[in-house]
Amino acid sequence: MKKTILALAMAAPLALSAASASAETLKIGMSQYPEGLHPILVSNVAASYILSTAHRGTVIYGKDWLLQCNACVEVPSFENGLAERIKLDDGSEGIKMTVTIPDDLFWGDGVPVTSKDIKLGYDIETDERVGNPGLQEAKTMEKLVLLDDKNFEVYLNKITFKYNTFIPTPMPAHVEGELYESDPTSYSKTTKYATEPTNPGLYYGPFVIAKVNPGSFITAEQNPHWKGKSPVIDELIFKAVENTSALEAHLLSGSVDYLPGELGLSLDQVLQLEKRHGNKFNVHYEPGLLYEHLDTTMDNPHLAKKEVRQALLYGANRQQLVDKLFAGKQPVADTNVSPRDTTFFADVKRYEYNPEKAKQLLIDAGYTLKNGVMVDGDGNELQIELMTTAGNKTRELVQQVLQSQWKQIGVKVNINNQPARVYFGETLNKRKHKGLAMFAWYSSPESPPRTTLLSTNIPTEENGWSGQNYIGYKNPAMDELLNKVEAELDTEKRKKIFHEIQNIYAEDLPALPLYFRADSFVMPKWLEGVTPTGHMYPSTNWVEEWYTTKK
Repeated sequence: MKKTILALAMAAPLALSAASASAETLKIGMSQYPEGLHPILVSNVAASYILSTAHRGTVIYGKDWLLQCNACVEVPSFENGLAERIKLDDGSEGIKMTVTIPDDLFWGDGVPVTSKDIKLGYDIETDERVGNPGLQEAKTMEKLVLLDDKNFEVYLNKITFKYNTFIPTPMPAHVEGELYESDPTSYSKTTKYATEPTNPGLYYGPFVIAKVNPGSFITAEQNPHWKGKSPVIDELIFKAVENTSALEAHLLSGSVDYLPGELGLSLDQVLQLEKRHGNKFNVHYEPGLLYEHLDTTMDNPHLAKKEVRQALLYGANRQQLVDKLFAGKQPVADTNVSPRDTTFFADVKRYEYNPEKAKQLLIDAGYTLKNGVMVDGDGNELQIELMTTAGNKTRELVQQVLQSQWKQIGVKVNINNQPARVYFGETLNKRKHKGLAMFAWYSSPESPPRTTLLSTNIPTEENGWSGQNYIGYKNPAMDELLNKVEAELDTEKRKKIFHEIQNIYAEDLPALPLYFRADSFVMPKWLEGVTPTGHMYPSTNWVEEWYTTKK
């Protein structure tokens, strides 16, 4: 099962020359270093990008935006008989799925992947003591029954149209089992993914993690026990350079070969790079489900007021921003749903640039303009902290634009940025941001924003900081719709509920929509087979299809 994180095909025929079949190393530049490599406990794009070469979810969305199996023989469905509706003890309905693990799946130390590994993954995902960010959603999996080494049953405690994505992630029981069972509370610290990430027994993909230099680079080498399509590239080096200007310099100097769209350069930087050096690289722009936005915090007395949130959006000239910075290639967002998604609803409330309307909303909310700054009835200035990832040139530029535009409506903005590993690993997870937090959510197709908007998914110390509702958003009407849409199996009825969700989102603005990002892939001329997806599952899920035409 995958929580919310972090397709025009570019694949070419896989006819390889003898020269291209020789040993190859691919150096990949990344703008973030992952805060960890645990497949369940870490939820960011950097970790997902690297792990997808070595450890993949049981069921994921493929390049065609349809579900595919990685650690199962066939995706369970009502149509193929591997899923069925059942009556639960309390009289409500749930779902039972029967899943088979392939015989040719092995961990990097040669141990077969079995249902015991699925059981460990299930235990870790659903254990409140561990600190899984996706705990609340994982609890949908009510029970796991092992039939034998290769077959198991998953029981869901409710009806959900995403039922066949609720299958546990395999975890190596022979490596991690004792560590988890001896002390689940400290497992996040004792796990081999943290203390010995180069242990090959942790991975079952086409690659295994071979070297880790914290904060700098991670190297992956071919898994000798991988039985699927054999990768042509022997070694992958993931080099993290969090300053995107420096990352571009690394590309031009040749110290990295490839900048992936998932977390390389921003679109504006790639547009300029293509103008100057386009003849040296293959550049591809992939629009998708990557939602750049500003998380608010309902703990902030200013942002807790809907009028303030709406005023901020009316006071931001987002169309000018995307036109000037991104040549219009990234559409302004009205809600968190991309125009590319089947659930997109065009007729929601829109916030055109209107600074006068923004000022009036603030006045209606009890603010008065004094010396160019809005103050509330107690004389407190309308001053808001704006955070994002330090060193990200584009986000820092967007911050400056917003700071300038909001000054015109009497709002002071204090910029406070942090390294990505601190920002994502600590600040957001523990809701330490004090104002607005700029970042992006990747999602899967037709994905209800349950982890980010459901009130029960607000991270707290009491729930082990699980959930991704960093905003602290609570709306009973939204909760009702999020629960209702999940249980609706009829496609057309489900779309109507999605439209209601988007209407509330556009009115409430729990987060301030900016734009939907287009991933910008900058590849060397000799790299082929890379297939961008446009959704949360990165192109590295098919790394074994990549190849080189070097002579």
